[in-house]
Amino acid sequence: MAVLVVKNVEYAYELGKNVLCDVNVSFEAGKVYAIVGASGGGKTTLLSLIGGLDVPTGGKIELEGKNLNVIGLEHYRKNHVAFIFQSFNLIDYMTPAENVNLTSKVDAIPLLASVGLDKEHAQRNVLQLSGGQQQRVAIARALASNAKVLLADEPTGNLDGETAETIVDLLKKSAYEHQKCVIIVTHSQDVAQQADVIYDLKKGILSVANY
Repeated sequence: MAVLVVKNVEYAYELGKNVLCDVNVSFEAGKVYAIVGASGGGKTTLLSLIGGLDVPTGGKIELEGKNLNVIGLEHYRKNHVAFIFQSFNLIDYMTPAENVNLTSKVDAIPLLASVGLDKEHAQRNVLQLSGGQQQRVAIARALASNAKVLLADEPTGNLDGETAETIVDLLKKSAYEHQKCVIIVTHSQDVAQQADVIYDLKKGILSVANY
């Protein structure tokens, strides 16, 4: 059964200039999805709509059969979806451990260790960390959440190859062992190839990729 259903979704910044054109797609729990395509093709816009950060100019998005607008976007974002943003969106006066504990009361130290951040760095202010280290914190925070849907916008963009592979393995584990619906926007063919389903978003039109 689909967790998320996108029905006839369109999005336009200006009248007559659609970024997304009649997008129809379903996402299931326990699977990893990748969305690929050229920069400016609407990938991040689609992820924002799925995450309840914005509303379509046409069509609708449903979580388990309920329109997100009926559920309430704030409630949806707080309880049903976790994000890994390109810009990290960490609370900059907190430590990595404190950032993780914003979404869950699990022991943050082992979770941060699993994404490659040791105990010493886990207890520093996040502004003292490099971009790659902050990316690890953002990923750990999302993984700690009980949300059914995990959305990742270029989650491996600032990471070395070995760490990127570890992160993808953790995202896959979230889907396969914890039955989350994981949706990844990526430019990396290596990351995309590890997804169960790959979609290509080109000129606002979403289709199953042919590779």
